[in-house]
Amino acid sequence: MGIRFHTELTQGTPEWLSARCGLLTASEMKHIITPTLKVASNEKERSHLYELLAQRITGYVEPSYIGDDMLRGMQDEVEAIALYEQHYEAVERVGFITNDEWGFTLGYSPDAVVGKSGLVEAKSRRQKYQVETFVVHVLEGTTPADYLLQVQTGLLITKREWCDLISYSGGLPMAVMRTYPDHVVQGAILTAAREFEHRLSLALLRYEEAVTSSGAIPTKRRETEQEMVI
Repeated sequence: MGIRFHTELTQGTPEWLSARCGLLTASEMKHIITPTLKVASNEKERSHLYELLAQRITGYVEPSYIGDDMLRGMQDEVEAIALYEQHYEAVERVGFITNDEWGFTLGYSPDAVVGKSGLVEAKSRRQKYQVETFVVHVLEGTTPADYLLQVQTGLLITKREWCDLISYSGGLPMAVMRTYPDHVVQGAILTAAREFEHRLSLALLRYEEAVTSSGAIPTKRRETEQEMVI
Protein backbone atom coordinates (compact mmCIF):
# COMPACT_ATOMS: atom_id res chain seq x y z
CA MET A 1 0.00 0.00 0.00
CA GLY A 2 2.89 2.39 0.74
CA ILE A 3 2.08 5.95 1.83
CA ARG A 4 -1.49 6.63 2.90
CA PHE A 5 -2.92 10.03 3.88
CA HIS A 6 -5.78 9.76 6.38
CA THR A 7 -7.35 13.11 5.55
CA GLU A 8 -10.65 12.12 7.14
CA LEU A 9 -9.12 12.02 10.64
CA THR A 10 -8.84 14.88 13.12
CA GLN A 11 -6.04 14.71 15.65
CA GLY A 12 -7.15 13.89 19.18
CA THR A 13 -10.45 12.25 18.22
CA PRO A 14 -11.34 8.62 19.07
CA GLU A 15 -11.04 7.75 15.39
CA TRP A 16 -7.52 9.20 15.28
CA LEU A 17 -6.52 7.27 18.40
CA SER A 18 -7.92 4.10 16.84
CA ALA A 19 -5.87 4.62 13.65
CA ARG A 20 -2.68 5.02 15.73
CA CYS A 21 -3.43 2.09 18.03
CA GLY A 22 -0.42 -0.21 18.33
CA LEU A 23 1.67 1.65 15.76
CA LEU A 24 5.19 2.99 16.16
CA THR A 25 4.86 6.71 15.41
CA ALA A 26 7.21 9.60 14.72
CA SER A 27 6.55 11.38 18.00
CA GLU A 28 7.55 8.29 20.02
CA MET A 29 10.65 7.36 18.03
CA LYS A 30 12.75 8.95 20.79
CA HIS A 31 11.89 5.96 23.00
CA ILE A 32 13.61 3.40 20.77
CA ILE A 33 16.71 5.31 19.60
CA THR A 34 19.42 6.85 21.77
CA PRO A 35 20.74 10.41 21.17
CA THR A 36 23.77 8.80 19.49
CA LEU A 37 21.46 6.99 17.03
CA LYS A 38 21.90 3.55 18.58
CA VAL A 39 19.10 1.04 19.14
CA ALA A 40 17.81 1.74 22.64
CA SER A 41 17.75 -0.96 25.29
CA ASN A 42 16.48 0.69 28.45
CA GLU A 43 13.42 1.12 30.63
CA LYS A 44 11.78 3.71 28.36
CA GLU A 45 12.14 1.43 25.34
CA ARG A 46 10.72 -1.57 27.22
CA SER A 47 7.85 0.52 28.58
CA HIS A 48 6.93 1.66 25.06
CA LEU A 49 7.18 -1.89 23.74
CA TYR A 50 4.67 -3.16 26.30
CA GLU A 51 2.41 -0.17 25.72
CA LEU A 52 2.18 -0.87 22.00
CA LEU A 53 1.93 -4.62 22.58
CA ALA A 54 -1.03 -4.08 24.91
CA GLN A 55 -2.69 -1.84 22.32
CA ARG A 56 -2.27 -4.48 19.62
CA ILE A 57 -3.77 -7.13 21.88
CA THR A 58 -6.75 -5.09 23.08
CA GLY A 59 -7.29 -2.62 20.25
CA TYR A 60 -7.60 0.02 22.98
CA VAL A 61 -5.57 3.19 23.72
CA GLU A 62 -5.65 4.30 27.33
CA PRO A 63 -6.42 8.03 27.79
CA SER A 64 -3.51 10.25 28.76
CA TYR A 65 -3.53 13.25 31.07
CA ILE A 66 -3.67 16.67 29.39
CA GLY A 67 -1.60 19.11 31.45
CA ASP A 68 -1.17 22.87 31.32
CA ASP A 69 1.73 22.72 28.86
CA MET A 70 -0.29 20.59 26.46
CA LEU A 71 -3.31 22.89 26.67
CA ARG A 72 -1.11 25.92 26.01
CA GLY A 73 0.50 24.04 23.16
CA MET A 74 -2.82 23.39 21.46
CA GLN A 75 -3.62 27.10 21.36
CA ASP A 76 -0.07 28.07 20.41
CA GLU A 77 -0.14 25.64 17.50
CA VAL A 78 -3.22 27.35 16.05
CA GLU A 79 -1.58 30.76 16.32
CA ALA A 80 1.74 29.49 14.94
CA ILE A 81 0.14 27.91 11.88
CA ALA A 82 -1.88 31.08 11.22
CA LEU A 83 1.31 33.19 11.34
CA TYR A 84 3.08 30.69 9.09
CA GLU A 85 0.33 30.92 6.48
CA GLN A 86 0.38 34.71 6.71
CA HIS A 87 4.14 35.03 6.16
CA TYR A 88 5.13 31.81 4.32
CA GLU A 89 2.76 29.43 2.52
CA ALA A 90 -0.76 28.03 2.69
CA VAL A 91 -1.05 24.67 4.42
CA GLU A 92 -3.41 21.70 4.53
CA ARG A 93 -4.32 19.78 7.67
CA VAL A 94 -3.89 16.00 7.56
CA GLY A 95 -4.86 13.92 10.60
CA PHE A 96 -2.52 10.96 10.10
CA ILE A 97 -0.11 9.51 7.55
CA THR A 98 1.10 5.90 7.40
CA ASN A 99 3.69 4.03 5.38
CA ASP A 100 4.09 0.23 5.35
CA GLU A 101 6.70 -0.18 2.62
CA TRP A 102 9.22 -1.80 5.00
CA GLY A 103 7.08 -4.78 5.99
CA PHE A 104 5.72 -2.96 9.04
CA THR A 105 3.78 0.28 9.46
CA LEU A 106 5.10 3.60 10.75
CA GLY A 107 2.73 6.45 11.55
CA TYR A 108 3.03 10.23 11.59
CA SER A 109 0.66 13.05 12.58
CA PRO A 110 1.97 16.25 10.96
CA ASP A 111 0.70 19.60 12.10
CA ALA A 112 0.24 20.45 8.42
CA VAL A 113 1.47 19.67 4.91
CA VAL A 114 2.54 22.20 2.28
CA GLY A 115 1.80 21.40 -1.35
CA LYS A 116 3.42 18.21 -2.63
CA SER A 117 6.83 18.78 -1.06
CA GLY A 118 6.64 20.15 2.48
CA LEU A 119 5.64 19.42 6.05
CA VAL A 120 5.08 21.69 9.04
CA GLU A 121 5.73 20.87 12.68
CA ALA A 122 4.70 23.53 15.21
CA LYS A 123 6.12 23.43 18.74
CA SER A 124 5.04 25.51 21.72
CA ARG A 125 8.10 26.43 23.76
CA ARG A 126 8.79 27.88 27.16
CA GLN A 127 10.50 31.24 26.69
CA LYS A 128 13.94 30.08 27.85
CA TYR A 129 13.94 27.40 25.15
CA GLN A 130 12.76 29.87 22.53
CA VAL A 131 15.67 32.19 23.33
CA GLU A 132 18.04 29.20 23.23
CA THR A 133 16.63 28.21 19.83
CA PHE A 134 17.59 31.56 18.33
CA VAL A 135 21.02 31.61 19.98
CA VAL A 136 21.95 28.01 19.16
CA HIS A 137 19.93 26.78 16.18
CA VAL A 138 18.56 29.54 13.95
CA LEU A 139 21.87 30.96 12.76
CA GLU A 140 23.44 27.50 12.46
CA GLY A 141 20.49 26.03 10.60
CA THR A 142 20.28 23.03 12.93
CA THR A 143 17.29 21.15 14.33
CA PRO A 144 16.83 21.08 18.13
CA ALA A 145 17.69 17.60 19.36
CA ASP A 146 14.29 17.20 21.04
CA TYR A 147 12.58 17.19 17.63
CA LEU A 148 15.20 15.71 15.30
CA LEU A 149 13.91 12.13 15.33
CA GLN A 150 10.27 13.16 14.96
CA VAL A 151 11.00 15.43 12.00
CA GLN A 152 13.27 12.92 10.25
CA THR A 153 10.74 10.12 10.78
CA GLY A 154 8.03 12.34 9.32
CA LEU A 155 10.18 13.02 6.27
CA LEU A 156 10.97 9.30 5.96
CA ILE A 157 7.32 8.24 6.14
CA THR A 158 6.00 10.87 3.74
CA LYS A 159 9.00 11.00 1.35
CA ARG A 160 8.68 14.78 1.39
CA GLU A 161 11.53 17.12 0.52
CA TRP A 162 11.54 19.35 3.60
CA CYS A 163 9.90 20.12 6.93
CA ASP A 164 9.52 23.59 8.41
CA LEU A 165 9.88 23.31 12.17
CA ILE A 166 8.09 26.21 13.87
CA SER A 167 9.24 27.17 17.35
CA TYR A 168 6.63 29.40 19.02
CA SER A 169 6.57 31.23 22.33
CA GLY A 170 4.14 34.10 22.90
CA GLY A 171 5.89 37.44 23.34
CA LEU A 172 9.01 36.32 21.45
CA PRO A 173 9.66 36.12 17.69
CA MET A 174 8.59 32.93 15.98
CA ALA A 175 11.40 30.80 14.56
CA VAL A 176 10.99 28.74 11.39
CA MET A 177 13.77 26.23 10.69
CA ARG A 178 13.75 24.21 7.47
CA THR A 179 15.00 20.64 7.79
CA TYR A 180 15.86 18.29 4.92
CA PRO A 181 16.07 14.48 4.91
CA ASP A 182 19.17 13.11 6.63
CA HIS A 183 19.79 9.61 5.29
CA VAL A 184 22.12 8.68 8.15
CA VAL A 185 19.49 9.52 10.75
CA GLN A 186 16.74 7.87 8.71
CA GLY A 187 18.83 4.72 8.34
CA ALA A 188 19.19 4.57 12.12
CA ILE A 189 15.45 5.07 12.49
CA LEU A 190 14.68 2.13 10.19
CA THR A 191 17.22 -0.12 11.92
CA ALA A 192 15.74 0.64 15.32
CA ALA A 193 12.17 0.24 14.04
CA ARG A 194 12.92 -3.18 12.51
CA GLU A 195 14.50 -4.46 15.72
CA PHE A 196 11.66 -3.01 17.79
CA GLU A 197 9.04 -4.73 15.62
CA HIS A 198 10.98 -8.00 15.94
CA ARG A 199 11.01 -7.74 19.73
CA LEU A 200 7.30 -6.92 19.68
CA SER A 201 6.59 -10.08 17.69
CA LEU A 202 8.58 -12.23 20.11
CA ALA A 203 6.87 -10.64 23.11
CA LEU A 204 3.44 -11.32 21.57
CA LEU A 205 4.29 -15.00 21.15
CA ARG A 206 5.38 -15.23 24.80
CA TYR A 207 2.20 -13.46 25.91
CA GLU A 208 -0.02 -15.84 23.97
CA GLU A 209 1.88 -18.85 25.33
CA ALA A 210 1.57 -17.56 28.89
CA VAL A 211 -2.17 -16.88 28.59
CA THR A 212 -2.83 -20.32 27.12
CA SER A 213 -0.66 -22.31 29.50
CA SER A 214 -1.85 -20.51 32.64
CA GLY A 215 -5.56 -20.78 31.89
CA ALA A 216 -5.92 -17.01 32.41
CA ILE A 217 -9.50 -15.81 32.98
CA PRO A 218 -10.75 -13.29 30.38
CA THR A 219 -12.29 -9.98 31.48
CA LYS A 220 -14.66 -7.54 29.83
CA ARG A 221 -13.33 -4.83 27.53
CA ARG A 222 -12.39 -1.44 29.00
CA GLU A 223 -14.14 1.63 27.61
CA THR A 224 -12.84 5.17 27.21
CA GLU A 225 -15.90 6.60 28.93
CA GLN A 226 -15.15 4.58 32.06
CA GLU A 227 -11.55 5.80 32.08
CA MET A 228 -12.66 9.41 31.82
CA VAL A 229 -15.01 9.08 34.80
CA ILE A 230 -12.42 7.32 36.97
